[in-house]
Amino acid sequence: MTVHGRVLLVLGDSLAFHGPERPEPADDPRLWPNAAAAALGARAEIVAGTGWTARHAWHALTSDPRVWAVLPAVDALVLGVGGMDTLPSPLPTAVRELIPVLRPEALRRRVRAAYLRAQPVLARTFAALPGGGPVALPPRLTVQYLERCRSAVLAIRPGLPVVAALPPPHRAECYARVHPGRAAGERATRAWAADAGVALLDLPALVGDHVLGGHGNPDGMHWGWEAHAAVGEACARVVSGGDH
Repeated sequence: MTVHGRVLLVLGDSLAFHGPERPEPADDPRLWPNAAAAALGARAEIVAGTGWTARHAWHALTSDPRVWAVLPAVDALVLGVGGMDTLPSPLPTAVRELIPVLRPEALRRRVRAAYLRAQPVLARTFAALPGGGPVALPPRLTVQYLERCRSAVLAIRPGLPVVAALPPPHRAECYARVHPGRAAGERATRAWAADAGVALLDLPALVGDHVLGGHGNPDGMHWGWEAHAAVGEACARVVSGGDH
């Protein structure tokens, strides 16, 4: 694959903009999309949000006019979503997403506190059961939305390089450090990528030791700058065709 040095469009989750201490401005050069773009002589356009799954990426692609504006200049597409899809979701995702709009404020605080208390307990309980319990987005839906993103962008920009990411590990206490859905998510992503001709960014290999060794953000999920640099370098290599 080749990139002509203009724009690297990254549809991502919070791993695209969250550093070792806090979320960072999207133009911070230490973030992995910007590190990848710099290595390619391009700039990164980061379209991402906290907790985003592949479904959120598809909605952004189809509903955000900022994405439409940048598409004519895009030289490579990175689907940096799918990891959050594999996280335990013992309570419906819709419940979590509705908490911020609950009124009055006192009710919102109580519901949020109850949700945060219940999540690790239920995640650990479900993880011990066959199948590991529900995840934020089932693998079959993850790959459906990834394929929608890929095919939609290629309909506008035929032949554009496309890179996806394998779901990374975590050690987050808010999920009781369990991650039973990750393996199934990886299998589905690998199968889809092979069928679709999409290159893969192997995040478990790149950040596994970093995250599981406690070298990233204290939340046990987001990365330190060392991991961002490694992912950015690997992403540039995959986009440019040096690693498949």
